Amino acid sequence: MGSIVPFLGMVMAVLAQASDMVISKAAMSKGISRHVLLVYSYALSSLILLPISIFSHRSDLHPLCFPLLSSFFLLALIGFSGQALNYAGVQFSSPTLGTAMLNLVPAFTFIFALLFRMEKLDLKSSSSLAKFIGTVVSISGAFTVTIYKGLPFIIMPSFDGLNHQLLLSEEGNWILGGFLSATHAMMTSLWYILQASILKKYTSVLIVVFFYSLFATILSAVVSLTVEDFGAWRLRTDMGLVAVIYSAVVGNVFRLGMTTLCVRMSGPVFVSMFKPLGIVAAALMGIIFLGDTLFLGSVIGAIVIAAGFYAVMWGIAKEEQAGKGSGVTVIEDSSTQNEPLLQTNIHEINKLAV
Repeated sequence: MGSIVPFLGMVMAVLAQASDMVISKAAMSKGISRHVLLVYSYALSSLILLPISIFSHRSDLHPLCFPLLSSFFLLALIGFSGQALNYAGVQFSSPTLGTAMLNLVPAFTFIFALLFRMEKLDLKSSSSLAKFIGTVVSISGAFTVTIYKGLPFIIMPSFDGLNHQLLLSEEGNWILGGFLSATHAMMTSLWYILQASILKKYTSVLIVVFFYSLFATILSAVVSLTVEDFGAWRLRTDMGLVAVIYSAVVGNVFRLGMTTLCVRMSGPVFVSMFKPLGIVAAALMGIIFLGDTLFLGSVIGAIVIAAGFYAVMWGIAKEEQAGKGSGVTVIEDSSTQNEPLLQTNIHEINKLAV
């Protein structure tokens, strides 16, 4: 029974993320501003997380200081920028392309780990070589799915009165959407690195998430007030209200809780293995509920990205099995227990994977 819980939990978490992209796409297709959608969803998430975080950490609340709050703000700035790019990418292209690009996160995380000297590249090590090759393959797949749209693979009629022509992007918008989604993946990786650093200093996970949502609400509100008129703040359709509630409750809070539980039960590698499921889920939901067209380039690119993703995950898994990989930088702590820094980061950051 214990082994089935994390499996079902991660399936639900991946479906939550994919369905959030589809519902957000439908809302934006009906004229809802992506900037306003971010403000409302972040604000509602903050209201939900406030009592939960206080109740969960009431016995171990740590004092807050200005440097720590500044780190929370920087985390929110990176996370908000990434989420804004994600919404823009999905709006210009499709949820299928957006979820395909999420598989670039392990590759970009590996690159940032090299840049920040959290890991060193040793091509004589099979695990390090697998991660390097997987990174190159994943990025190649991202270029494929972005540049090569290809012939229609599956065509479905639109539903619920949605304008099919509005949902299908022009070629230029498709490339722009792919670029924005890939940039979102890169920002997510950077967000993971910073988040892991913060969690080493402040271990109250839900408090960190609450302040992230709070500062992200403020940042998104400032941007929306700058670029949108007051008329955009009105949710003119029921779809807009549904998208806000769904994004806040299911897309943020629910998925966060499920991912955290599964990481604690089965570890980060197990959780990461479910990423490619998001491509399938988003593609099916987009085709069925939005009438999206699945293009051949998306299928080919998604397969290439998934292959590179699993190569990176294989390298990480092999290092975990060995205790420490020959291509990983290790650190000494007071207990003299060595642990790969990137492995530690991945374990911490998946607790808040969004």
